[in-house]
Amino acid sequence: MNTIAKHGYTLNELAERVGATVSGNGDALITGLATLHDAGPEDLAFLANPSYLRFLQDTHAGGVLIREEHKDACPVPALVLKDPYLGYAMLSQLFDPMAMKQAPTVHETAVIADTATIGERVSIGPHVHIGAHVTVEDDVVIDAGVAIGDGCIVGKGSHLYPNVTLYHGVTLGERCIIHSSAVLGGDGFGFAFNGKGWTKIAQIGGVRLGDDVEVGSCSSIDRGALGDTIIGNDVKIDSQVQIAHNVQIGDHSALAGCVGIAGSTKIGRGCLLGGGVGVAGHLEIADRVQITGMSLITNSIHSAGVYSSGTGAMPNAQWRKNAVRFKQLDEMARRLSRLEKR
Repeated sequence: MNTIAKHGYTLNELAERVGATVSGNGDALITGLATLHDAGPEDLAFLANPSYLRFLQDTHAGGVLIREEHKDACPVPALVLKDPYLGYAMLSQLFDPMAMKQAPTVHETAVIADTATIGERVSIGPHVHIGAHVTVEDDVVIDAGVAIGDGCIVGKGSHLYPNVTLYHGVTLGERCIIHSSAVLGGDGFGFAFNGKGWTKIAQIGGVRLGDDVEVGSCSSIDRGALGDTIIGNDVKIDSQVQIAHNVQIGDHSALAGCVGIAGSTKIGRGCLLGGGVGVAGHLEIADRVQITGMSLITNSIHSAGVYSSGTGAMPNAQWRKNAVRFKQLDEMARRLSRLEKR
């Protein structure tokens, strides 16, 4: 069993939460979540990818989230619904031990400016620093070592994990989750070369996050040089992501680990950027664009769809040959053009 709840739920109760139909004993008690392979009699498993259908016949789960077409092959009770993975996502929150919130407290080592406004039912951990004119709204959790700069706003129900840093002038919407060591509002990379050295450009904008945004650990969102860096509602940002100054990201977009977005680029709504994607500056990416992992985007994308660049892995000997051929492409193109003219 991978996850243990403080108390259980019957399959009937779980079905009501996700709009599923129960097949089999709806009174079966579920106390945790697990994979088809590892589940025990009190675990709920799910089958979302047909590649794992081979594990269904031998599962010992107390119940399985499953599609209608797989119901008859399930040897145990099932919750039948259109999207088992979405159902699993919804129910996972019931079995998350970290969701059991402690009574709101303010630790004695926290340093809170006199001009800060702290809402109701706020929990503030050890060695937290909250600057001047900060507003922390109701039901916020601020874990140990968090630093919140002057003039920030932390929206209702948000959670800042240990050692998060918000520079001055950062605004978080409601129910935002910021994971450990993320930095929001640091200076963007702005310098002017004077012929001998670099002159720093003051970054005088801020950072604004919408509601329900999640930022992974060790990610960085830079403040705007002029105006704000803007992250829309329900945007999901993985760990070790770099978002430069004045970037705008539309609602419901998701960025996987190690994505880097250069300054002043606009990402549309509902976009998906795979791990390691790099996006150059001052570009515009349309709504509903998916960019596969390790791609490099150097031009704007004006139409929805799936985009890729680069080459997949191959044996080194073959890659070395291809690299030589790549260098010859320009000359080969010129020779072909001459042949066509003849």
